[in-house]
Formats: sequence, structure tokens, C-alpha cells
Amino acid sequence: MGIPSDEVVIIRPPERPEDPSLITVSCPDKTGLGCDLCRVILLFGLSIVRGDFSTDGRWCYVLFWVVERGRKATRWDLLKKRLVEACPHASSLLGIEIYSFSRHTDQRPQVFLLKFSCYDRMGLLHDVTEVLCELELTIWRVKVSTTPDGRVFDMFLLTDTRELLHTKNRQEETCTQLRAVLGDSMCTCDIDMASEEIAACLQASASLPPSMTEDMLTQETQYEAYNPVASSSPLSVSVDNSLSQAHSLVQIQCHDHKGLLYDIMRTLKDYNMQISYGRFDAAENGKCNIDLFVVQNDGKKIVDQNKQDALCSRLRMELSSPLHITLVSRGPDVELLVANPVELCGKGRPLVFYDITHALKMLEIRIFLAEIGRHVVGDREWEVYRVRLGDDHELCASRDKIVKGVTKMLMGWH
Repeated sequence: MGIPSDEVVIIRPPERPEDPSLITVSCPDKTGLGCDLCRVILLFGLSIVRGDFSTDGRWCYVLFWVVERGRKATRWDLLKKRLVEACPHASSLLGIEIYSFSRHTDQRPQVFLLKFSCYDRMGLLHDVTEVLCELELTIWRVKVSTTPDGRVFDMFLLTDTRELLHTKNRQEETCTQLRAVLGDSMCTCDIDMASEEIAACLQASASLPPSMTEDMLTQETQYEAYNPVASSSPLSVSVDNSLSQAHSLVQIQCHDHKGLLYDIMRTLKDYNMQISYGRFDAAENGKCNIDLFVVQNDGKKIVDQNKQDALCSRLRMELSSPLHITLVSRGPDVELLVANPVELCGKGRPLVFYDITHALKMLEIRIFLAEIGRHVVGDREWEVYRVRLGDDHELCASRDKIVKGVTKMLMGWH
């Protein structure tokens, strides 16, 4: 356990260009803190190559070694600010904050409707998505349609991390940044606070049509076919109670992918598990070893065999198929479906739409229609991305190449 620092978050640059940067977090503990920190790091496009966690039950000390993976230069000052915001305040030392499903009812920030029209071009939607991400605007829903004459009408439901989108200056900044990217092709741009009726659609719908549910969840992505190295790193998850009198050891061996540590941490968060000590290490060959000493929310080990089996099964499922990706026919059209589970607190996986549109831009495939929605399938809430491809997609790539390109982008296998 390290000595608490006056600074909650410290970011140290690498000594050599090829070395990772070091992020140190020292703050009061809470269940799910590791998930929240990993989510922020993933949102900034960074990959965690090593991690250490330790806590005495009240104060925690976390180390992340991170590297940049191809996006624009990291805004380190802003990253530090967002990490600090994810940490509990010192006043929480009065008691550990336990995450539960009831916290899902926390009030969400104001929702805004962005509407603009322009003329279509290759990579348009990705360029728009990149601008919104850089402005720290979170996309909750999108409806994009293209007319026969090549005009695009886009509608985005957004929330603002900075909570300033209600101001004229922030709205003008957003429209100005979009115009800088779209140029003369942009016709209109308007931002208004979403009505209660429109904002209500952020709630997950009861279900998906049976045919879409089957397409989305039964056709598992063949990840090994797109990253042969993964086949040499079989997934292993186990719980061992023999090494510690007070903790259960969760041991994971698997192949690395973008957001791996986030996927592990969000699963433990949803299960109300608290990490007392943990270590994560990703080797150069992509093999990862994770050791986590955990306790349940009652402070006890996981001794019930059914609970052990349930946790291991969920971790295997989340790590073997963190996203479901498939291409299906809708009459004469072809639709790309991507689905990922939503945290119990209501947060979706960061940058999924960014990566989808980036992959399609790289393949030079136009997007005719795109929608993001949330749906309940079984006992889980899913964020579902539906992207209808342009009529000329077959001229650009085969179906397998499209799925492969999107999968590799989402999984970070470049």
C-alpha cells in the first residue's frame, strides 16, 4: 500500500518514446472504482498494458501503464481531470460506497438534440463522430438517413460531459467544429434541448424483434478467425480460495483486446465484487495474466460453489464475446449489427460507434442508414448499433472482409 498523495491522479510521461506512460491514482475506495477508471482510460483511446491495484478497504492505490494506439495525441490534462472526477471524494471515507442496481436511477444529465443536413461523402459519419468525441459529447442515439439525391439528414441525441451544451457559446462551438470538417457541403446545424418525449427514448425498449435477437446473439463472432494469435491463448477463468484466508483469488488467462481490463472490471462491478489486490500484465505476444483478490459486498470470500460458477461463466462469456458483430440481409439491403452489454449503472461501452464508422471509412463503404438503440434481451440491457450499408458495398469488400474489418477495429487488432 502506497502512502496517499496530495494529488489524487498523477500522470508520468515515459522515459523513452517506446515506453508506456504511468498513471497513479490514490483515493478513497469504492466498489466499481476499477471499472470507472478503466472506462475513462478506454474513452481516451488508451490501452492498458499493465496494472496494479491495492486497498486496505478504505484507501486504494492504483497504477496503470498505458500506451497510445493510433488516435490523436492524448489530452493528458483532460484525462487527469476526468479520472479525478471518477474518484470518490475524501468524505466517502466515512464508509465504502457499495454499488447496487438502485443507483441506476441516478439522474442523467440534460439531453440535447443535434440536427444537421449536408451532402454525403465517403467517411462523413465517422468524421462527425470524431468531432463529437473530441468535444466530449456523448452519443446516446443517432438517426442518419440519406436521400436519393445524396443529401444526408442526421439527428443525434447527446449529453455533454462538460454540462455546457445549453449555452450559446457551446452550441456555436459544436456547429463551428462540424462546419470545419464538413465544409461547404453542410447546409444546416441546430442544437436544442430534447423534449421529454424524445429524451424518454433513451430508456431501453422492452425487446427486439425475435429475428433481430437471433441475428444479434446467436451468431457469435469468430474472433479467432480474425486474430489467429488468440487461438494460442485459450481462455481460462478460475476461483481459488486456498491462497488467502480473507479473499478469493480470481485468476484469468486470455488474449488481449481493446478494453479487456474494462470488461473484467465492469463484470466484477455488476456482481458487487470489491478488489482488495490485483495485478494485470499483457505480454508482447498478446497473452494476458490477471490475478485479482476479491471479496463480496459483505466482505467475505466467495465460498458458495454456485456463485463461483456463475461469476466464472459470466467472465468467460464477456471475454470470449465482448461484442456481438454480424452482417445480415434485410431484403435487398445489408445491415451491420453490433451489440454490447450495458453496465447496470446505465453506461455503454465507449467509442463503439466511433470504431464502427472508422472501420467502414477505411473500407470505403458508405453508410445509408444508422441507428443506435437500447434493448432488453433476456435479463440484460444491450446497446445495439444498426448500420445499413450503401448499395455499392459489394464493390468495396466481401461480407467476410466487412465483418473482419469492423471486428479488428473494435478489438484493437490492427
